[in-house]
Amino acid sequence: MVNLCGQDGGGQILRSALTLSMITGQEFRMINIRGKRSKPGLMRQHLTCVKAALEISGGSVSGAEMHSTELIFKPGKVKAGDYIFRIGSAGSTTLLFQTIYLPYFSQKE
Repeated sequence: MVNLCGQDGGGQILRSALTLSMITGQEFRMINIRGKRSKPGLMRQHLTCVKAALEISGGSVSGAEMHSTELIFKPGKVKAGDYIFRIGSAGSTTLLFQTIYLPYFSQKE
């Protein structure tokens, strides 16, 4: 398991960790997610990325809830398919895309 600290960063650290985890099959644990932000922890747009990664990889996750500052993600095998993710804001669309694009298209059969 890869251990990460998200204290000094924002959501990009989480999105990159999800992407790399799905590509490599390596699970990770992240603590202090967005720790130095005025509102630390997972926000709605971060949860959407976690849930999307979970859905396309069929893995497992713990700590995927609002304001959680710790997350453990264990990817499964990325599966091709048609997916619909409810993001809630147009600005978060590209963030979700960054998370799932490489794993999805690198594994597509």
